[in-house]
Amino acid sequence: MVLNKKQFNAVVVVEGKDDTIRLNQFFPGIETIETNGSDVPEAVLTELKELAKNREIIVLTDPDLNGERIRRLVTEAVPNAKQAFITRKEGEPTKHGRGSSLGVEHASKQALVKALQDLHESQALPSDLTKSDYQRLGLSSGVDSRKLREQVGIKLRVGYGNAKQFYKRLHTFGVTLAELEQAVEEAKNE
Repeated sequence: MVLNKKQFNAVVVVEGKDDTIRLNQFFPGIETIETNGSDVPEAVLTELKELAKNREIIVLTDPDLNGERIRRLVTEAVPNAKQAFITRKEGEPTKHGRGSSLGVEHASKQALVKALQDLHESQALPSDLTKSDYQRLGLSSGVDSRKLREQVGIKLRVGYGNAKQFYKRLHTFGVTLAELEQAVEEAKNE
C-alpha cells in the first residue's frame, strides 16, 4: 500500500504528535489531525466536520479507554468517518519504562498498513445478528466471554468493547451472523 498526499485523500484522526510522527515515518505526507487527548476540543470537531464535506476522515486511536472515547466523540460529529483499528498487542511498546504507554505510536508499519487497509464504516444495511445469537456464541455473560470478545475483535479488526459496546459495534459495522460465527469458531480453535 502506497500512502502519500497524492494518492491518499483521507485525513487521519490521531491522539497526539507521537502518533503523527509514527505515521509520517512510514507514510510521508499523510495528513493527520491530533485531538491532543481524550477531551476533544470543539474546534477540532468543527474542523473535522468541515473537512468531511470534501475528504474522507479515518479515526485511528489507541486501543484503550481514551482512544474509544475519542473515537465515539469524532464519530458523533462525523458519522461517516471510517474506523481503523490496531490491536492491543500491536500497540504495545517495545521498550518499557517512562512514557511507554499503549498506543499507535508503537505500532509497526505492517500493523498500520493493515489498519488503514481494513477500514470499517457504519453500514446502511442492518446486521442480522440478534442478542440471543450473541449470547449463544458466548460473547456475553460467560466465564470466558471477555477473552472471546477480545479475540473476535482482533479477528474482525473492530477493536474491543464490553459486552454491550461490542454488540453495538458489530451492528454499527454490519457484521453478519455468519461472519461472527466464523470469527468465534476461529478464535475458539486457536
